[in-house]
Amino acid sequence: QVQLVESGGRLVQAGGSLRLSCAASGRTFMNYAMGWFRQAPGKEREFVAAIAGIGWIGHTRIYADSVKGRFTISKDNAKNTLYLQMNNLKPEDTAVYYCAAGRTAEADTTPGQYNYWGQGTQVTVSS
Repeated sequence: QVQLVESGGRLVQAGGSLRLSCAASGRTFMNYAMGWFRQAPGKEREFVAAIAGIGWIGHTRIYADSVKGRFTISKDNAKNTLYLQMNNLKPEDTAVYYCAAGRTAEADTTPGQYNYWGQGTQVTVSS
């Protein structure tokens, strides 16, 4: 059974940093893209960042414009764990953050290209 479990979300002041983690189990995730999405109250789920699976020739990391230069996605294949380092957080980053595992190795911004999702972790940034 495939399982994704996020952790690391909490309340933080604007300008602060957080690192989210996503522990994956149930399949060999190194071969597939993995991504982070977020959803704020009253808004649709939006793409944050994605990282390609091993062997993908092309963009290996992609980011939403709103987080470029502030967020970094990475993964530890040995631990089957995905990370999102978030720096210089802003109140508009407040949302539930979801980890997702892709259908292919290609990093993609579209939620439909991900077939496994975690339960989410709340990030709240105070001004």
